[in-house]
Amino acid sequence: MYNSFWDNLKNAFRQQGNSLYKLIAINLIVWLSFMVIRVLMTIGGFGDVYASLISWFMMPASLDRLLIQPWSIFTYMFLHEGFFHILFNMLFLYWFGLLIHQYLGSRKLVNLYILGGLAGALFYVLIYNLAPYFSNSVNSSLMLGASAGVFAIVVGAATLTPNTTFFLLLIGPVRIKYIAIFYVILSFANSAGANAGGELAHLGGALMGFLYITQLRRGIDWGVPIQKVGIFFENLFKPSRSKVKVSYRKAKSKSGGFGSFGRSESVSSSPSKASNETTQEEIDRILDKIADKGYDALSKEEKRKLFEFSKK
Repeated sequence: MYNSFWDNLKNAFRQQGNSLYKLIAINLIVWLSFMVIRVLMTIGGFGDVYASLISWFMMPASLDRLLIQPWSIFTYMFLHEGFFHILFNMLFLYWFGLLIHQYLGSRKLVNLYILGGLAGALFYVLIYNLAPYFSNSVNSSLMLGASAGVFAIVVGAATLTPNTTFFLLLIGPVRIKYIAIFYVILSFANSAGANAGGELAHLGGALMGFLYITQLRRGIDWGVPIQKVGIFFENLFKPSRSKVKVSYRKAKSKSGGFGSFGRSESVSSSPSKASNETTQEEIDRILDKIADKGYDALSKEEKRKLFEFSKK
């Protein structure tokens, strides 16, 4: 997370603790793939087939259709068609995602993105099936885009650090709480317009972002099930480590006899260096502690590890 943007994006799937760039990379890969398929199929005269194909990955408002394509509740949040649609979603994901990653860590960033996407999908389906205004369009409405997950991250960051300031072009310094409030009000105002489904999903994601952070402050992490699934797949595809040979020797006491058994490993680095090496798991634990109790609750050793890790 401390290299350039393009280096991190290029190595998104080779580095641990890199979920922000993994999310951006997945969205870009899916967008590019469907863009190529769309162009080729349209030129080949199969535009209608492409429209039918992509609809199976979009989120339907109809409950009957959702029952036969339940995977769409996940796939829709990584799916885009327009260039500016994905551009602005990824910019907001990057800007506000950096704050979530810095304060809460890599795993909670994914938790918030997925939970926001799920909340957006749920809110969209509920309103379309309950509100009389949408009764004539519920069977034909489909939704795609990362906006719900991104809104969860935007509002989550604003709830976590409301006074963090962004410098906006032509406007100047603006606290992120005002940016979040502006976009939530804008989505609410447009929730009866041409993109009503998307705007409703924004509101669902925004609500999840606020609730996730407030619950996290109480020690309740709604993203634990998602995190466990992520760890399962990480371990499933993680290459097996080579075995380290361990030998035992007896350490001589000052009197010339033998003391207790000591253990040595066939590692070339010195013991002091090995003991001071900070792992990603330790950093995640420290970030969790910051989220729960604040930075001042860290011990001097934890602050040192966090500082040293930030320089890598």
